[in-house]
Amino acid sequence: MSTDTSASTRRDHSPISGNAIVRVGPVNPTVAQALLENYASLVLPDAGAQREAFLTEHGSSIRVAVCSGKIGVDTQTMKRLPNLEAIVNFGVGYDATDVAQATERGIPISNTPDVLTDCVADTALGLYLDTLRTLSAAERFVRNGTWATGVNFPLATRASSKRVGILGLGRIGAAIAKRLEGFDCEIHYHNRSEITGSPYTYHPSATALAEATDVLIVAAAGGPDSAGLVDAAVLEAIGPKGFLINIARGSVVDEPALVAALQAGTIAGAGLDVFASEPHVPEELFGLENVVLLPHLGSGTHETRADMASLVLDNLRSYVESGELVTPIS
Repeated sequence: MSTDTSASTRRDHSPISGNAIVRVGPVNPTVAQALLENYASLVLPDAGAQREAFLTEHGSSIRVAVCSGKIGVDTQTMKRLPNLEAIVNFGVGYDATDVAQATERGIPISNTPDVLTDCVADTALGLYLDTLRTLSAAERFVRNGTWATGVNFPLATRASSKRVGILGLGRIGAAIAKRLEGFDCEIHYHNRSEITGSPYTYHPSATALAEATDVLIVAAAGGPDSAGLVDAAVLEAIGPKGFLINIARGSVVDEPALVAALQAGTIAGAGLDVFASEPHVPEELFGLENVVLLPHLGSGTHETRADMASLVLDNLRSYVESGELVTPIS
């Protein structure tokens, strides 16, 4: 006879507060303040002897972890929390958390979908326009005085009426596609499976999508399943007149292959809001004029971060009161 040892089955129905809740890594200031003032929660030290001592003392009493999508609850940390019941994640991405272990242990994870869709899609559109029309380079051209010397700025690439491939047509990918329709772009996409009723053209692989389009926009979820999805072969398929835009996760693109492609002119250019080892960016990119570099600011507006913080606290409040998350990942 099997025994269900999942977190949902083992849930302790006593009140959750204080040393039953831990903050893992830095989080949004509003969330951090609420954790302290409303729940008197603990804070996991960053590393070293203090972290080890903390986990030895408090690990078995922690039932809920609150983290950012960037830090997550990694494999070793989760193993040290034997009675963990739920993970509340700030951000739509949760690939920094050991999802496989959480699933095996029956630990639900929440994220913050929908509330950041528009701002991330806006960032993608901004990168798209900046990369094709070389707007950042043009701004530097004026600011450093080159224009005043009588030199003409090089011609750029038309942004409207392009064939655009969306790699990952989820909430954010669909919002990007909708915006690009306003530029008379022809939308193509690749997902794990074709979306019934979609008005856009489906392609069975990332390579096929890249071959069929002028610009490839990466909007796929991060994690092991998508790691290196945009590899040297996909970059080759984009071609010397094509562009790559990435607002998803740095891990989705083979970064060394991308650097090589930009240096060699294998692709015309790239717009990047995410990188493999943030905040570290490959130094080889700094001297290239065919790449736009942003500091992972996809959802970085006052309005969206406030909405995300509110949803995180709604998830925490709901779990504390009822044992259910508002926006659990599936």
